[in-house]
Amino acid sequence: MASLHPDTNADVVVIGGGPGGSTAATLLSRRGFGVLLLERERFPREHVGESLLPASMPVLAELGVLSAVQEAGFLPKWGATMIWGRDDTPWSWYFKETNRTYPHAYQVWRPQFDQILLEHSRANGVDVREGHRVREVIFSPGESSTGTSTGTSTGTSTGKGTGNRPVGVAYQDAAGHQRVVNARLVVDASGQGGLVGRQLGLRNWDSFFQNLAVYGHFAGGQCLPAPDENNIFIESYPQGWLWNIPLHPGWSSVGAVVDRAIGQRGIQRSNAREYLLEQIAQAPAMSRMLINAELAAGPTVLRDWSYVCQPMVGEGYILVGDAACFVDPLFSSGVHLALMSGVLAAAYVTSALSDPGIARAAGLVYQELYLKEYRHFRELARLFYSSNRTAESYFWEARRILDVDQSLSPRNAFIQTVAGQPPRGYERAVLGHGALPASFAGSIQEVESERARRRKRFEQGLVHLPELVPCLEPGVRLERRPVLSGSEFQWGHVLTSPNRREGIECSDLVAGLLSRIDGRTPVADLIAGLQDGSDGPQKGGIQQGVLAALQVLYVDGVIAKLKGC
Repeated sequence: MASLHPDTNADVVVIGGGPGGSTAATLLSRRGFGVLLLERERFPREHVGESLLPASMPVLAELGVLSAVQEAGFLPKWGATMIWGRDDTPWSWYFKETNRTYPHAYQVWRPQFDQILLEHSRANGVDVREGHRVREVIFSPGESSTGTSTGTSTGTSTGKGTGNRPVGVAYQDAAGHQRVVNARLVVDASGQGGLVGRQLGLRNWDSFFQNLAVYGHFAGGQCLPAPDENNIFIESYPQGWLWNIPLHPGWSSVGAVVDRAIGQRGIQRSNAREYLLEQIAQAPAMSRMLINAELAAGPTVLRDWSYVCQPMVGEGYILVGDAACFVDPLFSSGVHLALMSGVLAAAYVTSALSDPGIARAAGLVYQELYLKEYRHFRELARLFYSSNRTAESYFWEARRILDVDQSLSPRNAFIQTVAGQPPRGYERAVLGHGALPASFAGSIQEVESERARRRKRFEQGLVHLPELVPCLEPGVRLERRPVLSGSEFQWGHVLTSPNRREGIECSDLVAGLLSRIDGRTPVADLIAGLQDGSDGPQKGGIQQGVLAALQVLYVDGVIAKLKGC
């Protein structure tokens, strides 16, 4: 371990200048912290993950780079076209069907896209140093520590750290000199290399997605017919699935996702180039699109696949983007997860350095929010793999599930993965194109039918709330925990239930309402209790807010029933 004789000091050191690292660095610098970002490569540098989701657009707008992205010439991505599911006919889905604010995302050339974000960090006061390779995180003397455990890890953290908390990093500068920087907090955005995760033994592999990807960039390929010419194209075939992403320089990013062991043997038998071409040849539609194309760059093989690091936050460090977790790329979630975690990490660091008393609890919430988004994409990908019935092969049989996670009922599993989730991309619609497990498909109809029935009762005026007595669903709890408020975490109220394990933030009014619901008190008395001490205008607002909240809570199933209805 390097001795701590720092050449410089910083409030925050960010390891890695990809989307997650640059996002966290930019936001932290704006908040007045001294930020040093160390990136081992010199930009522009090649990177996979060119297809964005509309959910990333608000983050780019918050950063102030959306206009630069719009002016860069990237192709607008209006949706996705797939050969996947019950037949071999291509079908398309468009973002505008679920997202009116951002009806398209972009197919980005990652060397250019990532450089836009990194240069924006420089412009916002971040000390960006390219060609600087971090060798290790330096821990303070003391007993080994793996940080703040949440008790939800799917594996065992081995705790290989050399001290209590990070106090800096050792790195090699562009001239080859060994340097040390002291820091109050380390943000690990080092990608799949995952410096802190590997150093502390935090990485837990996902046994379901045991895949491998081999990809390259092709020139001279054909586009899909209009209006789908800018869509990402995904085609399943017996050995796995392939992607084709059109890019504005005239190239296409093309990759094959196959079984890890079979792919490794195939690459060893010939080479990565020949193996990729062999996979393309097995997919009829992809072969036609690339019949006159040439492999212009690559191929590259990605062997590390889906994993989660736990904990993602410890005393003095936080993991961002692929350094924290990586999920199968079926739904193009990589950049979205990186940007989102960069925003959340900046909020955590701001809170932890400003108020150490909230740091541990805010770290747990950061991990909870990140895992909620990660699991959304993981469960949908798992179900989607399960639903593909067009190919009878080892790859698909090994990735089919007889049912959803046995630790959850089909109803709860559906709620955890789909119901009530804001649309990120095209994931909701694609479920209808596969042969889902029967009990899971039935749970979708059950949940949505029950919600529709409850909502219809209000729409038809059959429910007169003031006269009724609400009863909470068993297991509903109101907790005090940090919530995201603006650019930091602050203490607030969170509602949890068997159907909403991650929790939903509640206003003070809703928290006060939930704390008073006991299964005996009528709505009118609940309102009167909340109005106590308020003046006339305030009383009217409280009544209106309570009635609106009760309707939402009832339709969502938090309120099990309304006695007297």
